[in-house]
Amino acid sequence: MKTTKRLLMRFKTTADKVCSIAVDNPKDDIQETEIRAVMTLILSSNVFLPNGDELGALVDAKIVTTNTNEYELA
Repeated sequence: MKTTKRLLMRFKTTADKVCSIAVDNPKDDIQETEIRAVMTLILSSNVFLPNGDELGALVDAKIVTTNTNEYELA
C-alpha cells in the first residue's frame, strides 16, 4: 500500500469562483499558522491568475491522505 499526503489550499477569486492549489508531501508537523502565512503570501503576491482572475480571499486548507493499493492483473 502506498500512502500519499497533499496540502490542498482553496482560495476565492475576484470572479467569486473557488480555486485550489495543491502541494504534495507537506511536512508532517505543519501548523495552521504556517499554512495561513503561505496562503496570505500567495494571495498578496498575485502570481496565480486562474482563468485571468486574481485570487481575492482565503477559503480553507486541508491535508488529504490517500492510501493506494495497486494490483498487477496482467
